[in-house]
Amino acid sequence: LNKNVPIFVCTMAYPTVPCPLHIFEPCYRLMIRRCMETGTKQFGMCISDPVKGFADYGCILEIRNVEFFADGRSVVDSIGKRRFKVIHHSQRDGYNTADIEYIEDQKVN
Repeated sequence: LNKNVPIFVCTMAYPTVPCPLHIFEPCYRLMIRRCMETGTKQFGMCISDPVKGFADYGCILEIRNVEFFADGRSVVDSIGKRRFKVIHHSQRDGYNTADIEYIEDQKVN
């Protein structure tokens, strides 16, 4: 998962930290549905950038559970997995995507 990764432009996310989300915008509803249907259950989270659209660094979130409501909204229980650097910004069907490379942290003894 490093080409055309869906990017949710919202807040800062960190590895191992839970990130509950309330999804209501149509483009992000589609994004979450696709993440679930393809089986990856992952997407990137980046903060907004006024020039590029979203920041050059972010965190992969893994979906642990989704509760869908009749009106199309959903509550997503996700958790941070890995940090990444954006190589190429793009879009797909109204939401942002990116080609990324993962950042490898040095292990602390």
